[in-house]
Amino acid sequence: MNLFVKRIKQGKNSTLSEIYIDEELFGYGLEDRVRGARVEQSKSIPAGTYPIGLYTYGAMHSRYKRRLGDKHRGILRIMGIPDNPYAYIHRGKHFGLTNGGLLVGLDSKKDGEGDSFLLKHKVAYEVLYERVVEAMSRGEVTFITFINL
Repeated sequence: MNLFVKRIKQGKNSTLSEIYIDEELFGYGLEDRVRGARVEQSKSIPAGTYPIGLYTYGAMHSRYKRRLGDKHRGILRIMGIPDNPYAYIHRGKHFGLTNGGLLVGLDSKKDGEGDSFLLKHKVAYEVLYERVVEAMSRGEVTFITFINL
């Protein structure tokens, strides 16, 4: 399984993307604003391809285990990102919640400041999570590719 994150809109502080699973549009993603050089205030993920793994330690894993119960087998971790070993795919609607990872939603809108925010992020995360974990359980190697347009 391959996820493709095609960055389509820059806001003042955020980057909105379309997320594809293989060739099919799944929904939208949100990250911190992509800048030319990584700066302290921006934790956007550099363009490139990274493996996805399940991480079963830490506060984020514990939080999602409480929310999802037995469905949760580990937080989706984007591995191999320079200077950001704990980038996760997770739910949330506003760029301030990205924590250097990727938020997912089924739709998006703009706020009054010119930044995007996500809608239906809880449903989007659970559907995406189930599809990725199912592919992993079949032994499929799963990658995520970030593309700047």
